[in-house]
Amino acid sequence: MLALRLTRGAHPFLLVRRLLVAVAAAGAGFLLLCVLAYAVAHPDRPSASALRLAWCAPPLAACAHLAVAVARTDPATRPRPGLSAVGLGPVRLTAVAAASTAVACALGSALALLFFLYLRGDLAGLPFGGAATELLGAGRPLPVPAALTLLALVPTAASASVALALRPAGRRRAGGGGRAAGAGSGAGTASGADGTAPATAAAHDPFTPAPAPAGLPWGVALMAAGLALGMYGARDTGDALPLPGGVPGSPAPVLAGWALLALGLVVTGPGVTHLCGRLLQACRPGAARLLAGRTLMAQARRLGRPLGVLCAVAAAGLTANGLYAATDTRPFGPLSGLGATVVLACSVAAVLVAAVETRQLRAGTTSALLRVGAPAGLLRSAALLRAVVLLAAFAPLTWLAATLTALPLRG
Repeated sequence: MLALRLTRGAHPFLLVRRLLVAVAAAGAGFLLLCVLAYAVAHPDRPSASALRLAWCAPPLAACAHLAVAVARTDPATRPRPGLSAVGLGPVRLTAVAAASTAVACALGSALALLFFLYLRGDLAGLPFGGAATELLGAGRPLPVPAALTLLALVPTAASASVALALRPAGRRRAGGGGRAAGAGSGAGTASGADGTAPATAAAHDPFTPAPAPAGLPWGVALMAAGLALGMYGARDTGDALPLPGGVPGSPAPVLAGWALLALGLVVTGPGVTHLCGRLLQACRPGAARLLAGRTLMAQARRLGRPLGVLCAVAAAGLTANGLYAATDTRPFGPLSGLGATVVLACSVAAVLVAAVETRQLRAGTTSALLRVGAPAGLLRSAALLRAVVLLAAFAPLTWLAATLTALPLRG
């Protein structure tokens, strides 16, 4: 009940972000229902149905990733002084965040079920001339318990991910840079005797260097291991596991190598972001470069992880496009196209939500800088520098990852 009241009274922009989670959950739930329809229509192909169910894991993970990013930006889930006295401590706030996520995902699952039944013709006549009859197994009874079980996977996975990411211990570990920015925000909003000391302390906070994340060497090692495993698996001439959308199949070691390489990109993201911040401050930086660099260093963990995920998704798309170019197969089918759209949209939305979160954490510092006389153009220049340097760093990394991913098959 508390989660529903907080949802009703939330800021409109937060409601829009929760609506994005609901839409993502609807896409993932619709894919799961399509797998169930295929299993009902083809009871003699259990292995094919299990493989289709396995390929629903990336959209499901992408939905959970977006749900975590949105939950981090919810002001109602942040511990504040005095809330523990009324029974809203860190553990209770984490439970509220998980419940709010479950509500949004349950709404998306309900919409997916209604749309699925509508396309099957179970609610009215067959729409679109029955074009989706074969795809959705129309005319065959749908097992209701199985459908509800599959639809429950999305809210369960998303709420469990939010509870795991926002647990009190996880909050302390999540962000060394976030604490610095949060301290700046608190200093900016505190009221001193004349307002000068808090503003000066908050303005000084972006110029405090943050420690580098420890994941960069591990990410490089994972990428190297993935490339080696893919090259080794490409020598296997046995049965290849089919990929969705008609992409030529690949042996299991090659797919495992791709997964390791993608994981390496995610682990590398915070380190690359921190390195970008250091490079911005090289060679006698000015105020804009110094501010942009220190901000990237402070928010490396919060921005780097979703950027690494987006980099991995983009690399996978470039690899699939390269494999398509070498064959005469048609482009992505409707279901594989929907899955790719859900994954890409969730990855992009998670990056944008992370940018909103970092802006919220810098709000006190930004206002303090403006109070001490920093021009607004300086802040805009720093934001533009951050965007340009991140694009210049992650775009070549995405191309390199796509090239390395396709290298085993081309070799």
